[in-house]
Amino acid sequence: MASEDWQQRIAAVYRTDRRRILATLVRLLGDFDLAEEALHEAFAAAMQQWPERGVPNTPWTWLVSAGRFRMIDRLRKRSRFHAIEGELARRIEAEAETEAEEATALADDTLRLVFTCCHPELPPDAQVALTLREVGGLTTEQIARAYLTGAPTVAQRIVRAKARIRDARLPYVVPERSELSGRLETVLRVIYLIFNQGYSAREAGPASDLAGEAIRLCRLLAALLPDPEALGLLSLMLLQHSRRAARENAAGEIVLLPDQDRSLWDRDAINEGLALLDGIWRSREIGGYGLQAAIAAEHSRGTATDWNRIVELYDLLLVADPSPVAELNRAVAIDQRDGPAAALPLFDHFMQQGSLEGYHLAFAARADVLRRLGRIDAARLDYQRALELASAPADRRFIEKRLAELG
Repeated sequence: MASEDWQQRIAAVYRTDRRRILATLVRLLGDFDLAEEALHEAFAAAMQQWPERGVPNTPWTWLVSAGRFRMIDRLRKRSRFHAIEGELARRIEAEAETEAEEATALADDTLRLVFTCCHPELPPDAQVALTLREVGGLTTEQIARAYLTGAPTVAQRIVRAKARIRDARLPYVVPERSELSGRLETVLRVIYLIFNQGYSAREAGPASDLAGEAIRLCRLLAALLPDPEALGLLSLMLLQHSRRAARENAAGEIVLLPDQDRSLWDRDAINEGLALLDGIWRSREIGGYGLQAAIAAEHSRGTATDWNRIVELYDLLLVADPSPVAELNRAVAIDQRDGPAAALPLFDHFMQQGSLEGYHLAFAARADVLRRLGRIDAARLDYQRALELASAPADRRFIEKRLAELG
C-alpha cells in the first residue's frame, strides 16, 4: 500500500477514535497534558509500524497501549533531570496492569472525561471551555467564537482548569446516580455546544464529526439518567441533525429551510426525535431543551410551518431559559408570522443591548428585514457587518450573494 494510502487510513482512525483514545489516556496517565503528548506519540508510532505490520485488529487499544508505554519511556528519560518524572513513570507502569483489561474492553471513557471537565469545583465558564477543548477537540479560536469572547481569555480558562484538576486530584469518574442531577445542566450545555460546532461545520472532517459524537454522548447520558432535559436535548439534536444533508446544494450554497429538498431529510432521526418529544410532553416536565425540540419538531412536520405555534413556544422558552439567541429566533418567527414591519422593532431592541454584537446571524437576519422593507442602505450596512463576522465559507457566500442582490 502506498504511503499516501496509509496516511489516509491512519487519519481516518484519528478522526473517528481520537477523542476516545485521549479520554482513556487521561484516565491512565492522570494528566491532560501528558495524555495529549501520549496521543501524538501513539499516532507517530502507528505511522512507523502499521505500514510494515498492518493495522491491528483493535486499533483503538493498540494506540492506547502505545501512547501509555511511550510516555512511560519518555518520563524515565526525563527522570535524570527531574526525580518526580521517574516516580510518575513508576506509578503509571504499576497501574498499567490493573488498567489494561479495562482499557481493552473499550469502556467509554469519554463520558467520564466530560464529567471531569464539568466538575463543580471548576468555574462554569472553565468547565465549558475545557470540555470543548479536550472532548470536542476544538481550538481556542473556535471556542472563543462559540462564547463570543476572545481567544486569550479562553486559553487562560483552560490552563487554570487543568491545573485545578491536577492539583485537587479531582476524580475521573461518572458521578453516582444521586449526584448526577446536580451536575446535569452544565454537561448538557457543553454537549449542545459540541453539537453546534459540528453541525455548523460545512466541510467534512474532524469538526463535522462532532455533531454525531454529541448525539452519542447524549444517548449515554440519557441512559444513565433519563431526565426530561437530557431526553429533550437528544430529541433536539436528532431533529436538527436530520436536515443536515439538505442544508447545502451541490455548489456548496446554503439552502434555506423553505427551499430544502425534504426527501433528503433523515426520517428515522425525525421519528426518533418526535417519539422522545411526545414522551416528554406526556411527563409534563418540559424544560428549555424540550421546548427547543418542540420548535424544531414544528419545522419537521408536514410541509407548512405553523409560525403562530412557534412564536408561542418561543414565548415559553424565554420564560424557561431566556437568552439573546432565543430573542433573536423569536423575532425571526414574528417576521415570518406578522411581516418585517412587526419584527424590526424587536431586532432593534435587542441589538441595541449589544449582547449579539459578535453574532453574524443577528446582523444577517436584521438585514433581511430591512431589505424587505426597502431600507436598502441600512440593509447593506448590516450585511457588511455580518460578512465581517462570518467565518464559514458557505455563510460568507450566502451573505455576499445577498449584498450583490442589493445592487
